[in-house]
Amino acid sequence: MSTKLDQITDDIKTAMKAGDKERLLTLRSIHAQIKDATVNKGIDPTDDHVADVLAKAVKQRLESIRQFQDGGRDDLAAKEESELSILKAYQPEQLSDEAVQALVTAAIQQTAAAGKQDMGKVMAVLMPQVKGKADGSLVSRLVQQALG
Repeated sequence: MSTKLDQITDDIKTAMKAGDKERLLTLRSIHAQIKDATVNKGIDPTDDHVADVLAKAVKQRLESIRQFQDGGRDDLAAKEESELSILKAYQPEQLSDEAVQALVTAAIQQTAAAGKQDMGKVMAVLMPQVKGKADGSLVSRLVQQALG
């Protein structure tokens, strides 16, 4: 079992004892998603698997918040924001935009990319470096801008 998964399991027990229903529900949900993505497929969960599931869950929450706000449902957006803050505590520290930009510049130099047709090469080098630490759409946008 991974250390992040152990931490989530321990925090589920703590939330149960404390009667923190919102935290408990959020953690049980992410725990089930992690299990579904790993154990149910015969894979031992690693911190990388946990980070992938967390990144997907965070991205879903961000999209839901945007949609709820656009629809004038601030009550539902607030609920999603609360879940988001719980989930973010388990994510690896996120890279700043400047740090991602520096990695983009280095990847472009490393691959000798000359234009947008080389975006795939740059992304192939870049994504393993930023996996779980930066939003893929941000990385993609910065690469597109850098390549013109």
